[in-house]
Amino acid sequence: MTSECLKSFYSISTKLSLSFSYSQCLPSTGGGTTATSKTTTASGSTSTSGSTSTSVDAKFKAHGKQYFGTCGDQNTLSESQVNTIVKADFGQLTPENSMKWDATEPSQNSFSFTGADYLVNYAQTNGKLVRGHTFVWYSQLPSWVSAITSASTLTSVIQNHITTIVTRYKGKVAKYDVCNEIFNEDGTLRSSVFSNLLGNTFVDIAYNAAHAADSSAKLYINDYNLDSVNAKVNGLVSLVNSKRAAGIPIHGIGSQTHLSAGGASGVQAALTQLATAADEVAITELDIASAPASDYVTVVKACLAVSKCVGITVWGVSDKDSWRASSTPLLFDTNFQPKAAYTAILNAL
Repeated sequence: MTSECLKSFYSISTKLSLSFSYSQCLPSTGGGTTATSKTTTASGSTSTSGSTSTSVDAKFKAHGKQYFGTCGDQNTLSESQVNTIVKADFGQLTPENSMKWDATEPSQNSFSFTGADYLVNYAQTNGKLVRGHTFVWYSQLPSWVSAITSASTLTSVIQNHITTIVTRYKGKVAKYDVCNEIFNEDGTLRSSVFSNLLGNTFVDIAYNAAHAADSSAKLYINDYNLDSVNAKVNGLVSLVNSKRAAGIPIHGIGSQTHLSAGGASGVQAALTQLATAADEVAITELDIASAPASDYVTVVKACLAVSKCVGITVWGVSDKDSWRASSTPLLFDTNFQPKAAYTAILNAL
């Protein structure tokens, strides 16, 4: 898949001391199609490319959860195979890139909603819950925001950005990742234009603005490397507890859960710890290198075991479109066929 990428690199460590480089990319405008074919899945049933006989979303919801979803944008959702799979198998959508700051407000007070509108309209048409992603993030941030030097200016910019978007999608987006990746690995606040000018009060500003624009939306704080009980988990829990005690409307904590193979064993304990600080938690960007069935099942069972875990979002449909394509981390292969991990999840449910 060709892409024009805005890259933010950091090390994502696991208990196995493995790491990889994170790069969230702006998707290509091209979208080739692959001929529909038939194959025999790991369960032994015959499946047409782009569909499965049983919805993992439906089975997950039968256990009292809200959704089992995926991410996408117009470039992927317009692919016929992705469209078929999303409609049949997933109950929730997160915009992969189209709701980030560089996409929605590339220049000050000049908003573009083409991509985000497509995603939200698609979700509404097809009965999918939407998780908005994301407002305050140090990456994919327009240079005009990074260049701000006044705390008061930055405050008004954050308020205007969030208010404009949340108001536009009021009643259409159920949950938002308001702040994304604001912590260092040791649990301290990451250096960014937001923290450098406003300390941790940018958190108050962002969540208050989102809540004022749509009081029914659940507001999340989202981060990576929350896959075991570690310093980052503890730092996040501490900040959320202090902010909630002060009346800041943080409702949920999202664990991205980008894993290396064999890295799922600590997920349940981490979710349990995160759940002590919020009304709900969720796995928000799940992918696992090589897509081991056992690891995927471990993550699904972890969410099932934590009552406050409301849902799982897999970060893409097919390996073809994954930001980690070379590690084949998703539930559907490059020919849009369900892998053994998908079948294992169905069997576990």
